[in-house]
Amino acid sequence: MGDIDDALERADQEAFTREPPKTLPARINYLVGQLKSTRAVAEALGVTQRSVERYRSGARKKPPMDIADRIEQEVRTRWQPQVRKRRRRQAATTDGITVETRARFGYTAPIGTTDDGRMRRLTVHLPPEYANRLFDAQQRGASDQQLRAIVAEGLQEIYFKDGGRRADNLEVEFTDIDYFDVSF
Repeated sequence: MGDIDDALERADQEAFTREPPKTLPARINYLVGQLKSTRAVAEALGVTQRSVERYRSGARKKPPMDIADRIEQEVRTRWQPQVRKRRRRQAATTDGITVETRARFGYTAPIGTTDDGRMRRLTVHLPPEYANRLFDAQQRGASDQQLRAIVAEGLQEIYFKDGGRRADNLEVEFTDIDYFDVSF
């Protein structure tokens, strides 16, 4: 996963209306309910089926830290899919998304203007069209570079070109992301 995928996942998790299960047996039971078997849960976590059964029954209470992190990640990934879907649909049709980033922006511009890239911190609200394109690309399994291109185009059009009111020939390059966050 890349910076943008991670940010979209964090934004999804902010939409939760209830907290995911806290205890180890509750988390394992949730995963078994989602994946339909202890074998499928074991494959998803990279452990043995017997380990999953021990975690589920409470016979083993403390998994190694990397396994505990995988369990938590698998639960959070599958938690409240309808809430996530509703929030994404709303962002893609009416609300749009807000992007906050600190990154290097380079420019291709007419002769006589500077094209040296520099670090900028931006918080920009992108309209629903860009949110829709971003969600569709992520759903199709687009690379982080492809997701960055969509975000760069949105920042170029909304922030740098101000919706077509200035800098007609400006092309923005979005590189060296220091941090990236999305909310919707």
